[in-house]
Parts: sequence; structure tokens; C-alpha cells
Amino acid sequence: MTDDAGSPRPEATAPADPPRGTARVVVEYCTQCRWLLRAAWVAQELLQTFRTRLGEVALVPGTDGVFRVTLDAGDGPVLLWDRKADGGFPEIPDLKRRVRDAVAPDLALGHTDRAAARSAGAGEPASAE
Repeated sequence: MTDDAGSPRPEATAPADPPRGTARVVVEYCTQCRWLLRAAWVAQELLQTFRTRLGEVALVPGTDGVFRVTLDAGDGPVLLWDRKADGGFPEIPDLKRRVRDAVAPDLALGHTDRAAARSAGAGEPASAE
């Protein structure tokens, strides 16, 4: 058996970390309404979809029925969803498209984009060719 402890080994190069985005998403939720789990689910969906393209997703406790999602991509916060103004909670595919359009317009959302294209075309009459 040979002893290789003294012989130099080629250094394994670690893969470079992908660049991390700087955009910040804030999900403000009502603690009185117990919407923490909904807010955490929204955060998880965005982090899973956008991985390193977002710099942060923050959960901010609030009161009085608030459920608001804002995005700051460097130009100041932009309101993406407000439960009171928009009537209810956001559909995740719609929210993902809004975030994508601001931080990663080149990112394909897969089945989310295909479903949106199908529903957009559902109201149009079939073409007679």
C-alpha cells in the first residue's frame, strides 16, 4: 500500500456561486387574521421560483387585515398586490409573472406561462383558415 499523504493533489475547484439578485420582496400580513402561513407560502413559492434572482423575501407582521406584496428592484418599492385594493389574495402564477417581469424578464415560468397563454386565448374565436 502506498502513502499518498505527501504527494500534492489537484485542487478541486468549487463551482462559482451564481450572482445573487438585489431585489427585495416584502410580504406584509395580518397577525390578527393569522395569515403567517399564507405569507410564508407566498415567500416560499417566490424563493423556489426565482432562486438567486431575488436578494431577499421578507415577512413583515401587520394588523387590520393587511396582506400586501411589494417589490423593490432598486427603483423604490412597487406595490404588486394589496388584498384590500385587489380584492382577496393573489393567485401565485399571477404574482410570479409580476415579479418575473420586474426582475427576470428572460426567465420562462414553464407551466405558469403556458396556462396563462391558454386562458388568454380561451376567449378568442377560433380562426378559420
